[in-house]
Amino acid sequence: MAPHPAEEFPSLRAQVKAWHEVGGSPQQRALALDGLYERSAKVVAALLPELTELTLPIPRKSRRLVRSVLDLLQMLADDTLAIVEDVARYDATDRNQAPDLALWRSLHALAQQLMISHLIASPAPTGAWQQLHQTYARARDRRLEAAIPRGQSRKLQHIYHAAILLGCAQPASLTAREVLFLAAYFERFAGQIETISAEAAATAPGSFWVDPTRDAPALPFSRKLAPSTAPLEYFSCARLGLLLKTQIAQLNAGTPAEEIGLPELASAPAGVGVLRRLAGRWSDFGKRRFHRRRQGYRTVLGTGIDGLWQLSKEGDSAAVELSSWMITNESPDGYAIRHVAGKIGTLSVGNVVAVRTGDEKNWQICMVRWAVSENPEDLELGLQILAPKAVAAILARPVEGEGTEHLRVLVLPEIPLLRTSQLLVVASGVLTQNNEKLVLVIEDENLVVREVTSIGIDEQTGSVDILSIEPDKRHF
Repeated sequence: MAPHPAEEFPSLRAQVKAWHEVGGSPQQRALALDGLYERSAKVVAALLPELTELTLPIPRKSRRLVRSVLDLLQMLADDTLAIVEDVARYDATDRNQAPDLALWRSLHALAQQLMISHLIASPAPTGAWQQLHQTYARARDRRLEAAIPRGQSRKLQHIYHAAILLGCAQPASLTAREVLFLAAYFERFAGQIETISAEAAATAPGSFWVDPTRDAPALPFSRKLAPSTAPLEYFSCARLGLLLKTQIAQLNAGTPAEEIGLPELASAPAGVGVLRRLAGRWSDFGKRRFHRRRQGYRTVLGTGIDGLWQLSKEGDSAAVELSSWMITNESPDGYAIRHVAGKIGTLSVGNVVAVRTGDEKNWQICMVRWAVSENPEDLELGLQILAPKAVAAILARPVEGEGTEHLRVLVLPEIPLLRTSQLLVVASGVLTQNNEKLVLVIEDENLVVREVTSIGIDEQTGSVDILSIEPDKRHF
């Protein structure tokens, strides 16, 4: 039996380290590194699906494995680039020493390193973004950015732009599965990125700027003004945003994802939700509505629809596992919190949570918008407040050939000046856009049966779907 991918990393790292001590001709060393790179790329690819199954914060053992992967990718990025640096040793007839292939592999290793950091909600390794920018700059200096090396199907420019686009997609606001989905999406559509002038970037939506001398991803022009003295590069995602909207319309019309060249997840509500959020961000970043204030007080948190259903129905937290958090800053529409104690449970970006502080009676209903975890003992979350409270309800859903299915759901009240309709929170994928009439059973002082109509999808994530609802007027 073949060894598990994780079991190969120690020997691969040892072999790459030993490569520095190996003698021989430049051709022999290039050939040895070629084999190490090919094997390492296969092992890393085989490990990626397992990384999407990890929960936050990443356990210490898993984090050590990820650190080993990142270190291996860093060594490969450095060593393949070293072949380019020693130009005097090139043999133009040796395909293993071709500068375009060496630069491509260095860019790809750095892009993989950044993507894996996104997968575990960890900050990028120090220097990774700067090295990515500078490696691409070397390719441009040699006029190799449009080259497709032997054995590859994409240009060097494509590798760089795909990594840049993933950084522009606010990866802290994505689950690991969504990160892999968008990485695959950008691999196919990074060619839609447009290089523009500074003047055009100042007014165009979806514009970003990159400072190749800084260790930072591309930054949106609408959120942070570009410095006037730095040698910057500007690009626009407007064309890609239009493509996203077209693809979303096709998916909503029932076109299978594979027919329009999209990764498999695009056929699921979570995939459509990611594309919709991305298209919205790149159409109009907007401004922060409220200022944030630094804080330092405690709150307790419950997670998941079932947990929030219990909290909203019973008002008693004894049956729900809660954790303790510190609110580090807040605004009228959300919080940033840091984990202090207690089991976190099934917590992920895109899930709903409830928070309560002090002697407050109601549990505020929030959505996890981003997550950052620098080490196994640390987890920070960004929460958006959806409603000051929720009503626990049962959704009666007919199932063909099986009778009626009863599901726990949450009803969020309308909020004056913000939204005029109520929201229904259900598990992801439970309902489709074709559901018109929904029957809700609410048990309060009296048993109430309500017939409502879904008037639109407010949001879709990998954990929940949020629908705008209104009373079914046909029955009044």
